Amino acid sequence: MLRIEPVDYKNPEHAAALIALLDHYAQDPMGGGEALPAATRQNLIGEMAARPTVYSFIAWHETDGAVGLINCVEGFSTFAAKPVCNLHDIAVKAGYRGQNIGQKLIAAAAAKAKQRGCVKLTLEVLSGNETARLAYLKFGFKPYQLDPEMGHAEFWEYKL
Repeated sequence: MLRIEPVDYKNPEHAAALIALLDHYAQDPMGGGEALPAATRQNLIGEMAARPTVYSFIAWHETDGAVGLINCVEGFSTFAAKPVCNLHDIAVKAGYRGQNIGQKLIAAAAAKAKQRGCVKLTLEVLSGNETARLAYLKFGFKPYQLDPEMGHAEFWEYKL
């Protein structure tokens, strides 16, 4: 049995599970292959709780505890004049992948985003992460594009 539950950042069990799942993901090659820094582990929950535009869900297995996580960060679409929800982290523990846990987490995030008036969900995925790409396509995601002649949108970064 699996249940999807919103994270209460003030609940120590939820906070510990979120950190453990995110660290598990960070150590995976698709998450960068390195453990979360100590400062992140110490400060993340407080920083997330301080932002009303951040919310999360955890997938709880009835006997094995927390097995999946999704962290959502609300932004804003100027073209639609409505909020958007970025699925910033989606993580399912090794051994539980392929059981539609990610789909259930995305569905929970989508329901919450609709409730909050969001116009769309966004996410980033590595081009080599074919398993995740297929899962997102299955849910209904597709590469973002306004005009086919201009190509697909790309996610870039500039570290500060």
